[in-house]
Amino acid sequence: MKSWSVKMADSIMKRNPIVKDVWAYEHGIIFKGIELVWKKTGDVKYLDYIKRNMDVFVDQEGSIRKYLINEYNIDFLNNGKVLLTLYKENGDERYKKAASLLRKQIDNHPRTSEGIFWHKKIYPYQVWLDGLYMGAPFYAQYIKEFGVSSEFDDVTKQFLISYKHTKDTKTGLLYHAWDETKEIFWCNKETGLSKNFWGRSMGWFVMAIVDVLDYIPEDHRDRKRIIQILNETLEALLNVQDEKTGLWYQVLDQGDRKGNYLEASASCMILYAMAKGVRLGYLTQSWPEIARKTYQGVINEFVTITGEGMVNLNKICAVAGLGGKSMRDGTFEYYINEPIVTNDGKGVGAFILASAEMEDL
Repeated sequence: MKSWSVKMADSIMKRNPIVKDVWAYEHGIIFKGIELVWKKTGDVKYLDYIKRNMDVFVDQEGSIRKYLINEYNIDFLNNGKVLLTLYKENGDERYKKAASLLRKQIDNHPRTSEGIFWHKKIYPYQVWLDGLYMGAPFYAQYIKEFGVSSEFDDVTKQFLISYKHTKDTKTGLLYHAWDETKEIFWCNKETGLSKNFWGRSMGWFVMAIVDVLDYIPEDHRDRKRIIQILNETLEALLNVQDEKTGLWYQVLDQGDRKGNYLEASASCMILYAMAKGVRLGYLTQSWPEIARKTYQGVINEFVTITGEGMVNLNKICAVAGLGGKSMRDGTFEYYINEPIVTNDGKGVGAFILASAEMEDL
């Protein structure tokens, strides 16, 4: 009997032999999930799928079509992890060149006064939790392959300072974003923080931690603190977990409010962080049972099978951000009124990752 991770990976590959023609972070999370399935099964068709799709963007010179370095968008770095995998597997220099191009963005990417990456050039002095997942694991992996160990200090700093500024002292939850200038319309003018605790943003954060720890040296001065932050953050999330299903709401701490809903991508991301954290010894022995309850909740609440035998993941928030032309204000009403979709890459990629980790538990 096929595992859920394999069934979802096969469904994605059948539905989308070639992914949407845009250099998008969603590709990276899907391909990291499929990469994990490849490593678990040894079936080369999964690696071939990743290569075929990356070759849509990476030319023979190592340039990346549809990628504009001068936009300084932290989201653009996420696919770099896949490029490093392809280079490691087949030694094709164009993948290394493409990854190095993304690494070059980091050299000049705008930062806050404390050295934390802006989410995008068009969002000056703004730090979003999403950006920790988009940039830090790739940055750390590149350092491990081609950099120098002192650069890891810059990676761990991203977590330590972002955590300091976004953490709510009462609940331990993290706000979606923080504006250093305290001027943007969506922020609290005293703290610079956005208005709510958005599920997927915290999912990005905890996924970023368990992935970046793959590369941070065991003897690095900040490693223990990063693991402690993982534990603290998951404990805070446990306090707002839906007791019946083991899942998480779109707006984390307002599950009883009309319009709020259990959201798939956040639940899968948090599950992935729990399961991987257990496997690698970052979490205590009480977490496996918590993870199993969440996994059963994911299957029961979000997963359906089509008549053709393909897997659907439902109840995914299509997208949620702050600011921009649409004046996204970060209110409760904003988050719950964003479109809810099926099989969005952010959800299905996290589902594959979480399922593959749970299958090891």
